[in-house]
Amino acid sequence: MLRQNLRRNLRRNLVPDVQVLLISSAGCGSSKVCFSQPADCDPAGGSQCRFMSARLLSPGGPAVRYEVTGAADGYVAFGFSDDQKMGNDDIYICGLDSKGSVGVTHAFSTGPTFPEVQPLGNVVDVQASVQNGVLSCSFTSSNPISTQRSSNLSSLYYLLFAYGASSSGKIQMHKDTFTSSQRVDISAPAVVQSDGKVNIIRAHGALMLIAWMTTGPLGMMVARFLKSMGRGVKPCGKDLWFVVHVSVMTVTVAATIIAFILAFSFVNGWAEGAHPVLGVLVMILALIQPILALMRCGPQHPWRFLFNWAHFFIAASVQLLAVAAIFTGVQMMDSTPSGWLVKVMGGFAGWQALFYGLMELRARWKSSGAEPSRPAASNMVGAAGLLLLLYILGNLCFLVALLVGIGQMSYT
Repeated sequence: MLRQNLRRNLRRNLVPDVQVLLISSAGCGSSKVCFSQPADCDPAGGSQCRFMSARLLSPGGPAVRYEVTGAADGYVAFGFSDDQKMGNDDIYICGLDSKGSVGVTHAFSTGPTFPEVQPLGNVVDVQASVQNGVLSCSFTSSNPISTQRSSNLSSLYYLLFAYGASSSGKIQMHKDTFTSSQRVDISAPAVVQSDGKVNIIRAHGALMLIAWMTTGPLGMMVARFLKSMGRGVKPCGKDLWFVVHVSVMTVTVAATIIAFILAFSFVNGWAEGAHPVLGVLVMILALIQPILALMRCGPQHPWRFLFNWAHFFIAASVQLLAVAAIFTGVQMMDSTPSGWLVKVMGGFAGWQALFYGLMELRARWKSSGAEPSRPAASNMVGAAGLLLLLYILGNLCFLVALLVGIGQMSYT
């Protein structure tokens, strides 16, 4: 219903496309507020500049001249918000209708969903064009900026910019967004800088994904199922499996620590929901494991079994908690209608569980004496080695798909 209303509203507010609507950065910082990506770009100089500006037509007056332009498959939009996230935002959309004409729509965002269409209100002198995939709109609005907190022009607001595709005049979930680094008074001319913090949370997600879906599981598999790997090879005087296990688990813990710091620097405090709780538990258990390993007793000590069980229990717990944390994090970043990022993550977890099961079955089969013994030189090419190779190949495919998805997604 929201999509249909948005399409009808867009059709009502269509204007004849001018041949080419010229929007430039002239006057930025002196007569108008400008906000763009890349920073300080000039839309008159290329199609890769996504740009909006606001110019107060008379001091103290309500009329503001807005410009918005950028390359997109369906729409470009800007909005005003009390924070840097979607929800309670006053939005103007410059978008295509089902016939390829450009129109302006006024909307209000209530969260990470389709915005609610608002009456266009006091909007006049609308100009619009589309050329070579670049949408451009310019219009004068006397509407007060309306958010949950306030409704006037004198308040400070974060600027939001979004762009994405449309289908038959219906806007789809945005492809990407960027926000201002600070609140802005649109009556005071300035060049506004975008906030690169979204890259911080993307780096957090990528590090946790690598740590607990690739390096961590690999280290656990080697320690549990591949202790015969490279028997007789002793780098640094240690068994090969032990060196591999310690190396990849060190990478895992280091990546977790960095990701943990990045998350707190992004939020600047404590966030609500299950994700931060799960993340803290993962961080605590990830730190306990190496400390416990350093304090372990010798292999022949009568109490060694206590360390073995504790080490196994903590490893299994942190792996399950990490997968749960990644699922909740992916849900926060996946804004696509199909939710493909969450589905790929589900396949990733299933792939991992499948090979844990296969490796466990193979280990039990071997311990029962059903598997014929192999010479030491062939330990690397046994069934476990082949399973591990297949696991790694599939793991990398899922990992690359999710990393690409995280790079394209927006945090909500």
